[in-house]
Amino acid sequence: MAKTLPKTDVVTVGVGWTGGIIAAECAKEGLKVVGLERGGDKRNSEDFSMVHDELRYAIRYDLMQDVSKETITFRNKGNQRALPMRQLGSFLLGEGVGGSGIHWNGHTFRFLPYDFEIKSKTIEKYGKNKIKKDYLIQDWGITYDELEPYFDKFEKTCGISGEPNPLGGKRSADYPTPPMKKTVITKKFRDAAEKLKLHPYSLPSANLSTDYTNPDGEKLNACQYCAFCERFGCEYGAKSSPNVTVIPTAKKTGNFELRTHANVVEIIHKNGKATGVRYIDTLKGEEYIQPADVVVLTSYVMNNSKLLLVSKLGQPYNPDTGKGVIGRNYCYQILPGSTGFYEKERFNSYMGAGALGEVVDDFNGDNFDHSDLDFIHGGALVVSQAGYRPIGNNPVPSGTPLWGKEFKQKSIKYYTRTISAGYQGASMPYRYNYLDLDPNYKDAYGVPLLRMTYNYTEQDRNLYNYLNKQSHKVMKEMGADIVEDSGELMDYNIVPYQTTHNVGGVIMGDDPSISAVNNYSQMWDADNVFVVGASSFPHNSGYNPTGTLGALAYRASEGIIQYSKKGGQLA
Repeated sequence: MAKTLPKTDVVTVGVGWTGGIIAAECAKEGLKVVGLERGGDKRNSEDFSMVHDELRYAIRYDLMQDVSKETITFRNKGNQRALPMRQLGSFLLGEGVGGSGIHWNGHTFRFLPYDFEIKSKTIEKYGKNKIKKDYLIQDWGITYDELEPYFDKFEKTCGISGEPNPLGGKRSADYPTPPMKKTVITKKFRDAAEKLKLHPYSLPSANLSTDYTNPDGEKLNACQYCAFCERFGCEYGAKSSPNVTVIPTAKKTGNFELRTHANVVEIIHKNGKATGVRYIDTLKGEEYIQPADVVVLTSYVMNNSKLLLVSKLGQPYNPDTGKGVIGRNYCYQILPGSTGFYEKERFNSYMGAGALGEVVDDFNGDNFDHSDLDFIHGGALVVSQAGYRPIGNNPVPSGTPLWGKEFKQKSIKYYTRTISAGYQGASMPYRYNYLDLDPNYKDAYGVPLLRMTYNYTEQDRNLYNYLNKQSHKVMKEMGADIVEDSGELMDYNIVPYQTTHNVGGVIMGDDPSISAVNNYSQMWDADNVFVVGASSFPHNSGYNPTGTLGALAYRASEGIIQYSKKGGQLA
């Protein structure tokens, strides 16, 4: 029998960026918040004092989810049998207090105004036929201008270092800290882009250019450019992460209780209202019920969808009928780009920071004319100097053997003679790309695994090929002696790492028949349940999702506070 605990005002399922923001904002307003995190809590800066261990963290994924206990199953098509992902590959699911916000690189973009009204703006400019059959393109139910104050708030919480995007939406304020340093590599890209009459700007970075104290009084330090950002925690406290910003803020209020090793397996609900959650203490093996006035799902994309499906809350999406919303519009990203090899120039590529770089947005969103193109949207072209760590980086020209004397010689030669310019290409929702429950496999707690059905589409391939051509031009202008573009886009493969930028499954909108939550991330089917995260994105843009995720979390927290006072669906 599960033990029922005293009721709380708000319970969050997951304590990463979204859970931390919800906890901090609600606790500051006097609401009692319980944060349930299934991982542990060795997540303060001092805990990362020995983090420069590439094998432990970057190769063996010490900060990531244990897939021997919980994973997903995957297939490319609905007529295939899905199999479990037994090792982390295409994306890296964070676990523990801070979640993926601990091991991220720190790229902090705002999605474009076009993204939030993508269907309306595409039809207005190009006509209805531009959106092809079976692509589930839809507006978000909120505009960029409505979301702008929340972008600003997230950037000030994090102390983001950057300069305005010349092709982005209007801003109410500059970034709170200046851009990061320029390097030989980033200057070379910027100069080439300007010669091609493009519009480069400094990558907006959560690796801070200077010491900073945020509006909540949390202090962050200046980046040391050590090159151990992605897949690592920051021992300097210089990478904006939940563990050095919103979580300490929540704790200081006295209204936030953090419980670790608490794996939520069910949302308890009746007659359109949630009454709490059931979770397992994974250290003790005991079950608990945590009653709450408001339940907030703030875990990763996969788990938000899974919990709703196993709890039978919301109508599951059916690709055959097109009906249902939970699991709908699962999207990912494509990664076209070009690599340049230099014979006479050398670069300090072993140094860097996760978000040290330059960006070109001329081929992102609808910043270029799509009239004669067989796709919509685009991607941001980025040259970043994140630092080449020795195990994971052995760039060699094609045709080089993958082992032996020649590989060793060229690996050493080109380690400091290589620059890559890569896109994060937007991903459009397709009818047959979706999430549901696997009928055959269960996790360590007896709960069905989430099943992902996903493959690249014609839209993806056409966009990929176009963007490859654009990055090739930039790399040639940068003076590379050899330029090699990303290879042909084949079927999606879940094994090699690509990005941890999964979105969709519990999407937002203004129509309950095609969306699960409104623009406050409040469920249509249960008004005291909020689902916050990239799971609410109806498509993925040509950027990292964290900046937009953070903005939506601040808006959701505002909605939760409103709901706690008067209840009902928020307008």
